[in-house]
Amino acid sequence: MSSEISVRSQLDLTYAGRDVSWLVDYQAEKRPDHPFLIWVPFEGEPRTWTYAGFAGDVARIAAGMAERGVKVGDRVLIHLENCPEILLAWYACARLGAVAVTTNTRSVARDLVYFAEHCGAAAAITQPAFADLVAQCAPNIAWLAVSDNDAGARPAAEPTGNGRDAFASLYGDPSALPARQADPFLDVGIQYTSGTTSRPKGVVWTHANALWGAQVNAGHLFLTGDDVTLTYLPLFHTNAQSYSVLGTLWSGGTVVLQPRFSVSRFWDVSLKYRCTWTSMVPFCLRALATVGQPETHPYRVWGMAAALPEVEKQFRVKTIGWWGMTETITHGLVCPFNLDNPEMSCGRPAPEYEIAIVRDDGSPVGPGETGHLLIRGRRGVSLFKEYLNNPEATAESFDENGWFRTGDRVVLMPEGHIKFSDRDKDMLKVGGENVAASEIEAVIMATGLVSECAVVAQKHKMLDEVPAAFIIPGPTAGDDAVSVIMAACRENLADFKVPREIRVVEDMPRSTLEKIAKAELRKQLPQAG
Repeated sequence: MSSEISVRSQLDLTYAGRDVSWLVDYQAEKRPDHPFLIWVPFEGEPRTWTYAGFAGDVARIAAGMAERGVKVGDRVLIHLENCPEILLAWYACARLGAVAVTTNTRSVARDLVYFAEHCGAAAAITQPAFADLVAQCAPNIAWLAVSDNDAGARPAAEPTGNGRDAFASLYGDPSALPARQADPFLDVGIQYTSGTTSRPKGVVWTHANALWGAQVNAGHLFLTGDDVTLTYLPLFHTNAQSYSVLGTLWSGGTVVLQPRFSVSRFWDVSLKYRCTWTSMVPFCLRALATVGQPETHPYRVWGMAAALPEVEKQFRVKTIGWWGMTETITHGLVCPFNLDNPEMSCGRPAPEYEIAIVRDDGSPVGPGETGHLLIRGRRGVSLFKEYLNNPEATAESFDENGWFRTGDRVVLMPEGHIKFSDRDKDMLKVGGENVAASEIEAVIMATGLVSECAVVAQKHKMLDEVPAAFIIPGPTAGDDAVSVIMAACRENLADFKVPREIRVVEDMPRSTLEKIAKAELRKQLPQAG
């Protein structure tokens, strides 16, 4: 691979002559025998890839994909739960110059049809549990490769057949890989994120974005080659993909990968592999509080949505709050690592970004005030490149001065830290998953049984929030309207998006003559779970 500086990269020299594959090759040369990836499945034996071994497998898979016709710029749909194959496939796409489109494995057919069509997927990679679904929802792909396991578990059915290839068949001859000049502004990945419309937006990352995430994440956590990152959050999300894996890759450390979070395995795995940090979400934290903990452990830090001094005392580990989103690649807000941080702080402005908190009229808030969070950086480097096939949404997300409108509202604390308040994009956070209320509302309205509906967040003991729906029945609604609507939601929405409760009401509270006062609806709901 050429290291010459491309014409495009001269516009921003941050990563001139470098891309994701450069980073993989660099670490493979510097730390060939150091473990990069340790896979710890729930069934079967663990497996380790050294940096050299990982780079070699990535090159072979990239070669096999090229033999099957995948070329620079082609999009490859990757629909996999946490497993080595999702990382091998993602980095193989990067090696080839193709674009990895990672999708939520809890998606239903409606979602996958949209993902495949919207990104124009040329090929797909999945696992046995989802092979039939992907094949049905992406009929225009050239080929479908299927792993021989379901996140480490033995599949219930034969994983290949009916025109499908085994994932192992993707391994080709790396010497046959076509030469490609390193271009940091070449697209490398697409993640679909819920927004204010009924369909998710495809967030496009460049190689420079990925390198930025790797470097900045490693810097914020002071990661070194001795650190061991426990990763159990889903790899199709920015948190695991960028915060954990890319940050570890930059530092030359080790990733310990699990299929998903397991409270019964957490401490055993952490102690066995000497894990030094992990990204923690509230659900996992609450689960860990229900079980015993070892007298000593190797963790030096847990990154999470907010600094929690009480958690530090309980688990004897430093907590730092941070805030970021798919569009920011890494943390736009982060707590100073070596200082004490106030409770519930999600940090201060990261040195790599500009941050503003403004009132509705655009003026800056004062201490103690709540305002709209804005962030400014460089498109294609510190901020995402664009929303795929949606120039209108891309343009609307930035103001005339280049500030990205995050859709989040935050409080400026008196000492300068920032605390999360709520979302002004009508979003729910369900066990770490972003859910657009409008997507659920669109499914409910499509039944033709309601004249009006509103989906709001209901507080949940373990998941933070779950969806709840209020409906005003239409003239065609019968006594079974609620059950019919619930069935439609289960068919057309991922399980975490399905309302936990549907309430029939005669009217909705209004903040204006037209707008439903969702805050008033939320007050009517007791905590669930």
